[in-house]
Amino acid sequence: MQTAIQLTLTSLQIGAVYILFSLGLTLIFGVMRIVNFAHGHLFALSALVVAVMLSWLAGMGIPILPAYLLAVLAGVTASAALGFIIYVFGFKYFQRDMVGSFILSIGLVLLLDGIFLEIFGGAVRGVPEILPGSVEILGASVTQQRLFLCGMAVVITAVLYWALTHTKLGKALRAVSIDHEAAMLQGVPYSRMALAGFMIAAVLAALAGALIAPISIVTPVIGADYLIKGFIAVIIGGLGSIPGAILGALFVAVIETVGSFYLDPTSAMITIFVLVIVVLLVRPRGLMGHG
Repeated sequence: MQTAIQLTLTSLQIGAVYILFSLGLTLIFGVMRIVNFAHGHLFALSALVVAVMLSWLAGMGIPILPAYLLAVLAGVTASAALGFIIYVFGFKYFQRDMVGSFILSIGLVLLLDGIFLEIFGGAVRGVPEILPGSVEILGASVTQQRLFLCGMAVVITAVLYWALTHTKLGKALRAVSIDHEAAMLQGVPYSRMALAGFMIAAVLAALAGALIAPISIVTPVIGADYLIKGFIAVIIGGLGSIPGAILGALFVAVIETVGSFYLDPTSAMITIFVLVIVVLLVRPRGLMGHG
């Protein structure tokens, strides 16, 4: 029983990051009908800036928690700025163009890989634990840092879901994702909605990177693994579906955790790919896909 609880808690911790990452991917696809392979670099940039800034601020004698909050602000700002740049000078011209956006995003991946390695180097960076200690939940142990990560993921997801269902911007984004031509006929400015959706996705990736930094090693290529898992999650859940992204992320996290515990990480990854194949055979649009 204790093992099951521990595996469940671990799955939720891993799934929290996958959810934030996947929500951005599915939001971009829903609004713009493109795939953005550079999404992982927005995640990585935020984590890298947090690692660098936190080390610098701590060296100045600033307490660890305020230093971390300032570093998170810097990381999210940097990723949002990068997201704005690659949208305005790139994806803006390939909206609803799967082939063009695919080629562009691959080029951006290669370009940003080189830039990140040049600026940050290839060394592994460590971020000190912000909230030390652990708590017991039904006999299973979980660190306060990971518990904070889960709590923030729940809050951010809830705020996004509320915004999409109750605000004017959210309703416009949903209308564009369902039928952009009909939405434009009703006066919805598609170009502004595409920029808004892309920037929200960039901020979600940045927040995920900033939250994962204290519990993971940070390198310029940290976003690559999360990008793969994120795409698997949205494919399983259904491209363009917010609930589907959440469900898919949790599926991936559970299989990865349980498979790694009882088998090994390689077998767990194979199982995840098998699941994707099965889902696509049974439900080509994903578990909650539509359109």
